Amino acid sequence: MKIKTSPYNPLDYLETEEEIKEYLNNAFMDDDPQIFLIALGHLAQKKGMAEVARKTGLNRESLYKSMSGDGNPKFSTISKVAKALGCKLAIV
Repeated sequence: MKIKTSPYNPLDYLETEEEIKEYLNNAFMDDDPQIFLIALGHLAQKKGMAEVARKTGLNRESLYKSMSGDGNPKFSTISKVAKALGCKLAIV
């Protein structure tokens, strides 16, 4: 008997605002800044990239590229995406 498995995706289990903030904060604390961009992109995909694009006024395709980890988005793009996800960037 074979057991069918599917890939584990931690984003499937991030439900509360607190969990999402903790996920982003942990990604931000990583030594590699691309980890934060990838995490932000994952959350944007979870919310719906078309909706994030509409809220930010940015092109959906360029958002995918910018948030892939291979992109180099402007700070204004990062800030707009975070805001569209209901997050605020802060230095404390």
